[in-house]
Amino acid sequence: MMRPDRIIALLISLLTVQVPALAAAPDQHTPTASEHIATLVLGSGCFWGAEKGYEALPGVIDAVSGYADGRNIKPAYKEITQSRYRFDPDNFAEVVEVRYNTEVLSTEALLQHFFEHHDPTQKNRQGNDVGTQYRSIILYTDEAQHQVALQTRDQYQALLTDAGYGDIVTEIKPLQAFHRAEDYHQDYLARNPNGYCPNHATGVTFEKHTTTPTDNSALLQGRQIVVLEAEHCPFCEKFKQDVGNQYRGSIPMTYRMASQLDGLTLKTPTWATPTIYILEDGKEVYSHRGYMSATEFYQALEN
Repeated sequence: MMRPDRIIALLISLLTVQVPALAAAPDQHTPTASEHIATLVLGSGCFWGAEKGYEALPGVIDAVSGYADGRNIKPAYKEITQSRYRFDPDNFAEVVEVRYNTEVLSTEALLQHFFEHHDPTQKNRQGNDVGTQYRSIILYTDEAQHQVALQTRDQYQALLTDAGYGDIVTEIKPLQAFHRAEDYHQDYLARNPNGYCPNHATGVTFEKHTTTPTDNSALLQGRQIVVLEAEHCPFCEKFKQDVGNQYRGSIPMTYRMASQLDGLTLKTPTWATPTIYILEDGKEVYSHRGYMSATEFYQALEN
């Protein structure tokens, strides 16, 4: 019977022989799933609606609301929203950390969504949300993302210029640190279903599209209901499910995006969705910003 120490020595010799053979073999490395996972941190105003929009994209693994690109200020909501920091360039920005599978969603496609779903020409604001915490910003985690960000920005600038918009003011920087926001900010829209989604999109998209105005001639005659909606808006979906799909009233109801309101005379800004308008001959006579229950909706029609 072979002694235990001889057995150990034999095993070591066999392992020693095998290692060089493996090292000399051609590189046949197969990437693992984790190597297709990337992270990009994006700021486009209030992080609630942005987080929901990213989560809806195929290929997104997780979207987390948080704070980034700040200095000498505590990364906490009660801190960054103080009036003394409103225009402080060192204030943290509200951002969303997006983890995504690059085999399903390219960095370019993700950034196209980012640019299309806010107004990157507004500096330190989105609509009524004003301050450095609402700045438009891309925080990349590798050089490849950096280059894609620059290229995508330049492509979108050309489209915006053709549409009459000004210069993009989006900051593009390497990510230094991401700070997760408080738990009550995570999945905020899902937890608070009776509200509205801020929508500051310009309506300019990367896809080729016609510039033919929407035909709203039918909405210029008599009493009409127009429901302003947007992509990835849970409040819009809830209103449609609870009210719109069951509506059998005599006043025509029409759904429109913010870019499809040609010819209508509206007093209420179009940056919140849903917004329910009641029109008389194409002119707004009533509006409600945000989700309406069926009871509230029918009470409004009676007035």
